[in-house]
Amino acid sequence: MNKLVNVGFGNVVNSNKIISIISPEAAPIKRMVQTAKDNGMAIDATCGRRTKAVIVTESGHLILSSLLPETIAGRVNQKEVSEILETLSND
Repeated sequence: MNKLVNVGFGNVVNSNKIISIISPEAAPIKRMVQTAKDNGMAIDATCGRRTKAVIVTESGHLILSSLLPETIAGRVNQKEVSEILETLSND
């Protein structure tokens, strides 16, 4: 089952496909984002705001978000915990 997580401004990502959530501040990450933009593999979900997180997916796409990496990770983890609790309550 697909587990969607909000990455800001009503944009959602399948959390099962996320490999990592990283900060865009380091030079290698900036180069990776620029390469993805040049190759059409970057998805800008910032709605014109500053990019604060880069989500790397299994397919190699990069999703740019204006939320902090900690915020997105918290949402992903919260979704997983709620599903575990739901599974336990059904047993």
